[in-house]
Amino acid sequence: MTPASPVIRKAVFPVGGMGTRFLPATLAIPKEMLPVVDKPLIQYAVEEAYAAGIREMIFVTGRHKRAIEDHFDTAFELESALGAANKHELLAAIQAIKPDDMVCVYVRQPRPLGLGHAVLCAESLVGDEPFAVLLADDLMLGKPPIMRQMVAAFEDVRASVLAVQDVPLADTKRYGIVDTGGVGGAPGGLVAIKGLVEKPEPAVAPSTLGVAGRYVLTPGIFQQLRQQGRGAGGEIQLTDAIAALMGQESVYAHRYQGVRYDCGTQAGFLEATVQVALARADVQQDFKHYLKTLSLD
Repeated sequence: MTPASPVIRKAVFPVGGMGTRFLPATLAIPKEMLPVVDKPLIQYAVEEAYAAGIREMIFVTGRHKRAIEDHFDTAFELESALGAANKHELLAAIQAIKPDDMVCVYVRQPRPLGLGHAVLCAESLVGDEPFAVLLADDLMLGKPPIMRQMVAAFEDVRASVLAVQDVPLADTKRYGIVDTGGVGGAPGGLVAIKGLVEKPEPAVAPSTLGVAGRYVLTPGIFQQLRQQGRGAGGEIQLTDAIAALMGQESVYAHRYQGVRYDCGTQAGFLEATVQVALARADVQQDFKHYLKTLSLD
């Protein structure tokens, strides 16, 4: 079992979004509960935070998100039935979803006012300490796990750290893009951020380093969020608040080592499903056999 981090104890999961890209499936199922093979997206993110030593998971939810709470609750009837049927592997898998030393806390985001607003909703639960933010839409896999890399980076600099990745120049308008003053940094390394621009056009993008869905933030971000007006889309943007925070504190970009699947899109979700299935020893052989039968014209 990974020992608790002495610095980052809490993780915030903004899960209040409506999931409109995945309608009609998300009429009744939170998008974070969509499974990649047999595990919902939110569980991948929570397991990543747990592997980083984080033990308090704060979910910023919305209406119709009770399935997330139920997933991390104890299912007495199911566990009893699995035990009675001697299905011990399944029972162990169910019980491992929420280890005994994990605490799950839930707070509602009353209105869909953006990622920054969702993080601000967790302020009273986070308190005056640094914390992690994980976006479940981004399924991120690495060795060591991405958030463990982020926590280690934070312990080095004791300042906010953003996960970044190289993106195609044509795609800068889909990401928050960091300005590092021309310093690219090595994979796995840290570089100081001089500016941050939300979804710039390729012609004016300061770099091709895009922010991915993992953050370690200092509590100073809350003051910036409280003062932050609505930005793009009429929402309170976390990117804008981080840009303002740079006037008060250092902020760093971490070029994480691993792979990210954008499961907020159908194509990214399908890609993640294929890649995770191919990495699973229990399903990979049958799945590979099926894929070889396909004619991809």
